[in-house]
Amino acid sequence: MITRITGKNQVTVPASIVAKASLRPGTRLDWKIAEEGVLIVKILPDRGALAAQLRGSGREHLRRAGGAVERLVEERASEEDSAS
Repeated sequence: MITRITGKNQVTVPASIVAKASLRPGTRLDWKIAEEGVLIVKILPDRGALAAQLRGSGREHLRRAGGAVERLVEERASEEDSAS
């Protein structure tokens, strides 16, 4: 497929690529030039997708018995014991 850059440095992405890559308005693209002038375009995830990846990632720390302060005190005590 051949596309053309406009006078405002804009490029139209062919519809078949938009459909296959599930692109939509607002999708961010990261452009890089590799060796020998090869242009590489990487699709960056949107904020919603990034948030979905992080959702629930801290739960393992909440399941431990005791609060964060109690765990910190225990860690410091064990560090002091091992240092002596």
